[in-house]
Amino acid sequence: MRRLRPCLGAAAAVGLAAAGATALVAGNASGATTALSNRWYAAAPYLMPLDNDPPDAAAIMDATGLKAFQLAFVLAPNGGGCSATWGGTAPVSSDTAVQSTINTIRAKGGDVSVSIGGYGGTKLGQVCADAASTAAAYQQVISKYGLHAIDFDLEEPEYENTAAIKNEIGAAKILQQNNPGLYVSVTTAGTADGTGWFGKQMLLEAKAQGFTPNNFSIMPFDGGFSGAAAQTAALTNFNSVLQSTFGWSQATAYAHEGFSGMNGRSDSGEYFSQADFQTVLDFATSHNMDRFTFWSLNRDRQCTPADNGGRTSGTCSSVAQNAWDFAKYSVKFAGVTPPTTTPTPTPTPTPTPVGCKAAWSSTAVYTQGNEVSYGGHNWKAKWWTQNGVPTASDWGVWQDEGTC
Repeated sequence: MRRLRPCLGAAAAVGLAAAGATALVAGNASGATTALSNRWYAAAPYLMPLDNDPPDAAAIMDATGLKAFQLAFVLAPNGGGCSATWGGTAPVSSDTAVQSTINTIRAKGGDVSVSIGGYGGTKLGQVCADAASTAAAYQQVISKYGLHAIDFDLEEPEYENTAAIKNEIGAAKILQQNNPGLYVSVTTAGTADGTGWFGKQMLLEAKAQGFTPNNFSIMPFDGGFSGAAAQTAALTNFNSVLQSTFGWSQATAYAHEGFSGMNGRSDSGEYFSQADFQTVLDFATSHNMDRFTFWSLNRDRQCTPADNGGRTSGTCSSVAQNAWDFAKYSVKFAGVTPPTTTPTPTPTPTPTPVGCKAAWSSTAVYTQGNEVSYGGHNWKAKWWTQNGVPTASDWGVWQDEGTC
């Protein structure tokens, strides 16, 4: 199994603070606020609020017009137990530090979603007894911060654990039911054919439980991708996976599909420039995709000259850029109004019936090319036959020529 590093738990391979090892400080409760449109939650880039040299969210909002942030990551306690923590160390129940960041964003008219999981660390679905207890732990987070959106980032090692994925998908369904209007995204690893075996098993689990989130997003990086063309090809293939799994039309599948990219240099040394983001953005908006996001705002600034281009960092992109260049693509996505109704399929024209041939007779002898009518269809004999009832079959004597 190839190991992918979506959502930069990002940093396991390059000595950064991995998603499962991030220590955030604790704090206080907050009531619900007025929700933004779902389009903003769909566009929210990931932000580690107290690690990887967190940028000033207010400054990003002022510079770009960004309104929504995807805060990462909520995990199970490192010492064990079924309760929500930031990064495995700081209980959500007593948090004040992340709350302060949220308050700053909301004071400027913005809002946040919270991402659970990420690459590495212990996920609640792995340690909680069942879906109900997993959901109860996540409900603490929703209630604490008055959330209108939540992201299930299901990847290694959790998504290789069948029981854990069953708990996570079951919890997502419970939260969706118990919090009307909650925007729910499910993010997982991306591969050239859309997503890998474990990602496809996760989709099958969602189907089995009758759970449909606002979107299933893939992360097409850290898997041999080279620029936007490889990413849009993966998104096209993932659309086919969604169609075949859920029985959706192409348009419905795109309406439930999302992209989560990585700006600049990835863990495996791939490079994704501003031009690549624009290409994927154009693809996402032209196909009416539901989500466009990236890892991460902590990286959305240029490295120092000595570092630029030479390493993968959790605090800069390793490509030439102005600060917050990549956040501007999220703002563009949020500004594109998606269709308000499911596209009306083009009706299939009703064929004009043709005249019926002479009726088939059980006593007549027919040879290749002879035509008859039977059961409201015309039929053509493929070879000699007598008393062979016309019926559609690849190996039968009769070829169905359609209604008459």
